Amino acid sequence: MSTSQGSFPPGPRPAEDVGPAALVAALEDAPSALWFVAGPGPRTLWANARARTLGPTPHDLPVVGDRPVADVVADVLRTGRPVTLSGVLAGDGPEVTVAVRPLAAGADPAAVLVLESTAEDQEPGSPRGGASGDVVEEVQHSLLPPSLPLLPDVRLSGSYHPASSGRVAGGDWYDAVSLGHGRLALVIGDAVGSGVPAASAMSRLRGAMRSSALRDPAPAAVLAALDDFAAQMDDVQGASVFYAVLDAATGALAYAAAGHPPPLLVEADGRATRLLVEARLPLGTVRGAATPVAAARLERGATLVLYSDGAVAAACLPPAAGLDRLTAVARAALADPETLGGEAAAGLAATIAAGMLTGGGRPDDVAVLVAHRRARSVEALRLDLLAVPAALPAVRRRLSAWLTALGMGEQDRVGVVVAVGEACANAAEHAYRDAEPGPMQVTAAVDVDGVLTVTVHDEGTWRPPDRDPGDRGRGLLIMRQLVDGMVVRGEHGTTVTLRTRLRQTPDQEPEHPVGGSGATVVVDREGADPVVRAAGDVDLVSSEQLRIRLLEASHGGTVRVELDLTAVTLFSSAAVRVVLAVAAIAEAEGWRLVVHAPDGGVTRHILEVSGLQRLVELR
Repeated sequence: MSTSQGSFPPGPRPAEDVGPAALVAALEDAPSALWFVAGPGPRTLWANARARTLGPTPHDLPVVGDRPVADVVADVLRTGRPVTLSGVLAGDGPEVTVAVRPLAAGADPAAVLVLESTAEDQEPGSPRGGASGDVVEEVQHSLLPPSLPLLPDVRLSGSYHPASSGRVAGGDWYDAVSLGHGRLALVIGDAVGSGVPAASAMSRLRGAMRSSALRDPAPAAVLAALDDFAAQMDDVQGASVFYAVLDAATGALAYAAAGHPPPLLVEADGRATRLLVEARLPLGTVRGAATPVAAARLERGATLVLYSDGAVAAACLPPAAGLDRLTAVARAALADPETLGGEAAAGLAATIAAGMLTGGGRPDDVAVLVAHRRARSVEALRLDLLAVPAALPAVRRRLSAWLTALGMGEQDRVGVVVAVGEACANAAEHAYRDAEPGPMQVTAAVDVDGVLTVTVHDEGTWRPPDRDPGDRGRGLLIMRQLVDGMVVRGEHGTTVTLRTRLRQTPDQEPEHPVGGSGATVVVDREGADPVVRAAGDVDLVSSEQLRIRLLEASHGGTVRVELDLTAVTLFSSAAVRVVLAVAAIAEAEGWRLVVHAPDGGVTRHILEVSGLQRLVELR
């Protein structure tokens, strides 16, 4: 988040880190014990937090029954054949299952070792197949896009649903990349295999796709680049993908597929067809294979539904009947106009995926990406008001409603509304000092790439902020903390321009929410300083709520605030980044963030490992 005056968001951003760092972060806190080992020793290359608790050193492999797991690993490294072992963990431990799988990793043989408990306190009949399924689901969710572009002409909705059995989940993925000038890359694919290896292959394939699309987004160029990439990676070879470039303003669509089923096109009147796709072999199968590129148009009010094979398989029907079911479910989900506007549209992908379920669960994981072209573009907002404090509630109410219609989520709306409210408050308090109140104009618009621009203009006199404003006059700082960029000009009155790139989070899966039920974050204002209290699992979604509440309670970092994490049960790396950012703001403002975390607890340990004790006061 930029805090420099005059810094506007750039065009298309570089490909985000969806590779090894994200995978390691997801595996580190997995509930199963994980070791990555290599020959000929064997020697342990890496072990996660759970594994490190099972031996004096991270290199020690456990003993199950009377058999050292190191011997099992040596057999796997020598033969290249997987082995599964069950028994009691040495030292009167619980009943466990150990799975050792060979890996292709350079010249030396390598393997991954997964140990999970099968104790009676595990839920019987769990549809996720135990802790290993939780590992795969956590890894997969961490490697999917954390947000999707939010454009004025197109609403996107993405959702991933794991298979009922963790042993077959892990390879389906989707993505949407803003290419600039109102163009979007829409992608869905399926990596070969299952479990953590398939999730790893998926992450590298998605990273390669983003890198290729930002260099040359043409479908033929991207699939050629992915072909070359897959040919060099055994675990990526054979993956399927559908890739399209959509012009959001005109609806023009250019697309190609490699071994992947064609998307469903649902017109505004409910007619549904599948895009015509010329069959092509999966990625990396034949070097230099031709890539037929087709064209279509997404008319106003039409919707494109991209899906993985698992969406059809979820209905437990023959393929033709499964496709018919998918069509019926999609048409029903799109029949209500109210679900296509505002925040409701963000749940379309999850609604369609859930509609394909039967009582038997999911035999395969499901990825769905929905692109709905709005029937009408969102018109700009303009408010002409008198610059008086009494006008501020109307500004907040009208702006919040406009952002909701655009599809902006509540947490993001709070930041924008607070920033604009500060700009309006400055105009009401300072613009017409010692004179009758004059006009104030608020405008808001979104460009074709999803960059929101809000201006607050008055015709009064510009007054530079005091060098030391004390407890007042901190509005400029607050605004800079809540948006991507801000410019203030004092010619012909004062104009404050705020800009931020809009994004939306992927759909949440109601049946298996990642990281538990999420966190609750509230602000306690009873004491001398506000206290932000979090409880539950502070995951990727909840961490954004934590960020907004901390900035709101501290007025953008200008007043002292405390953070109470006593009731937190999971503290993700995204939450650590939030605390780092707020601690840095506090240090720049001359105060220190106080963080309450129980001594000896997991949250305290994460904060200490992250080095945050140097920036915050831990209590």
